[in-house]
Amino acid sequence: MIKPDAFAASNSGAIIKMIEEAGFKIIAMKKTLLTKDRAGQFYEVHKERPFYNDLTTYMSSGAIIPMILEKENAVEDFRKLIGATNPKEAAPGTIRALFAESIEANAIHGSDSDENATIEGSFFFSNTEQF
Repeated sequence: MIKPDAFAASNSGAIIKMIEEAGFKIIAMKKTLLTKDRAGQFYEVHKERPFYNDLTTYMSSGAIIPMILEKENAVEDFRKLIGATNPKEAAPGTIRALFAESIEANAIHGSDSDENATIEGSFFFSNTEQF
């Protein structure tokens, strides 16, 4: 998912290009806005963490682009492509090294497991939508 900071900075096209050039097939993609409540549902796993309120406020602050991607070893390869959560620690050439503003506004979200990828994809794309 391309986050509000990257969308607002007009970096979506460059990020999508990097994703495709890394061999990912985009199965589904849309531009949308999250309400604070919907952002809270998406990040429910972090509800007890001190950053939860700031995270949900940020994620509902502007447009996002959720995507479902396909590739062999998709989760592992995507995590490498996006880089460390903290852009100062992200490897050169990764999405976060190139486009993230800060650890909070870090340009992109990637699922951390196949199971979470399925859950997160279903959050944004219903089974009835045509891909």
